[in-house]
Amino acid sequence: MTTSQRSGQPLNNADRLPGLDLLRSLAIVWVMLFHSFLVGGLGADWAWLSRYGWMGVDLFFVLSGFLIGAQVLAPLSRGRKLSLGDFYLRRAFRILPAYWAVLLLYLWWPAFREAPGMEPGWTFVAFVMNLSIDYGRNSAFSHAWSLCVEEHFYWLFPLLAVALFRRPAVWKFAALCAALVLGGIALRAAIWAQGMQADPGLDRNWFIEDLYYPTWARLDGLLCGVALAAWKTLRPAAWLQARRHANRCLLAGVLVLAFSFWLFQDRVGLLGNTVGWPVLSLGLGLLVFAAAGRDSLIGRRELPLAGWLAAISYSLYLVHKAVYHLVQLQWGASLGGGGLVAFMVYGGAALLAGAALHYSVERPFLQLRRRLSPAPLATHSQRNPT
Repeated sequence: MTTSQRSGQPLNNADRLPGLDLLRSLAIVWVMLFHSFLVGGLGADWAWLSRYGWMGVDLFFVLSGFLIGAQVLAPLSRGRKLSLGDFYLRRAFRILPAYWAVLLLYLWWPAFREAPGMEPGWTFVAFVMNLSIDYGRNSAFSHAWSLCVEEHFYWLFPLLAVALFRRPAVWKFAALCAALVLGGIALRAAIWAQGMQADPGLDRNWFIEDLYYPTWARLDGLLCGVALAAWKTLRPAAWLQARRHANRCLLAGVLVLAFSFWLFQDRVGLLGNTVGWPVLSLGLGLLVFAAAGRDSLIGRRELPLAGWLAAISYSLYLVHKAVYHLVQLQWGASLGGGGLVAFMVYGGAALLAGAALHYSVERPFLQLRRRLSPAPLATHSQRNPT
C-alpha cells in the first residue's frame, strides 16, 4: 500500500505516486460498495454504484502484480541474487499480523461474523480456504479468498522469476503469459460448462467455489501487473518513452473497462468468465500504467485523503464486512431501506475499525519490519503498497 502512512517512514514528495494511491483507494471503496448487499444494498436509485464493485479486487490484483513484480525483478535484472528469505519475511510482516488479528475475532467471537457458518480455522491459516470452501454453508470471512490468491502469488512468483532469469529470454516470458491467458480461458470455459450442466439454477454456488475463488482461475490480474513490472524493470527506456502517452492509456483503460462491464452483464455468464477476465485485467492494467507516474492526469496530484485511505485499505478490507454486520445488529432497523445515508453510517464505522486495526496492529509491525530489514528489495515506487 502506500508511502509514509503505510510504512511509517517519511518519503519525499518525489517518491510518491499519487495515482497508485488513488487507484487503491478507489478499489477499496468499490469493494465496500459491492458488499453493501450484506446490509440491504444501496437502494434502487444507487444500485449502479455497487453492481461491478467486485472488480475492485481485480484492481488490487493488478496493483499487487505490478508492485511486487517490480520488487522481485529489480535485483534480478541487475544480476543480483534475490534474497528469498528477506522477501518472505517482509511479506509475513506485511500480511500476517492484521490478518491473524481479524481471524482470531472471527474464530473466537461468533457474533462478529457476517454469516453463521465459517470454514475451519486451519484453512485460513494455511491460505487454502479459497480452494475448498462450501460457500452455501460457510461464507463468513469468505473475502479472505483474495488474500489466499495473493499469498499463492507470493509463494510461487519469486521462485518462477529466479528460474526464468537463469537463462532469460523475452520469448519465454511471452510464451508463459500467452499460455496462462489462453489456458485460463479454456479452464474457465470447461468449469463453467460443467457447473451449468450440474446445477443451472439461480443459486449457483459452484460459480463461487469452482470458478470465482480458486487461484488457478484468477491469474489474469496478477499476470497483467507482472507484465507491467517486467516492462518497467527490463525495458526502462521503452517504458519512459511510452509514458508520453500516459493520458491516452488512461482513456483507453476507461474504454476497455467499460467494455468489460458489457462482457460481465451476466456476472456468471460464459462470455464474462472466459474472455472477460483478461479484458478486465487489460483495462485495469492501462489505468495502473497511467497512474504509475506523475505525467498523467490521474498521477499528477495527490488528492485529499486518498493516500490515507490507500494506507488503511488492507485493514479496511479485512474488517469491513464484519463491521457492516455489527452496525446492522445495533442500528439496522433505523437504517432500513438502504441508500447513501445508510451506507455512510456503515462505511464510517468500517473506516473507524479499519483505521484502528491499521494503527494498532498493522503499522507497528511494519515499523518492526523496517528495523529488521531496513533495505527495500527495490527502489522507490515499489515501496508504495508493500
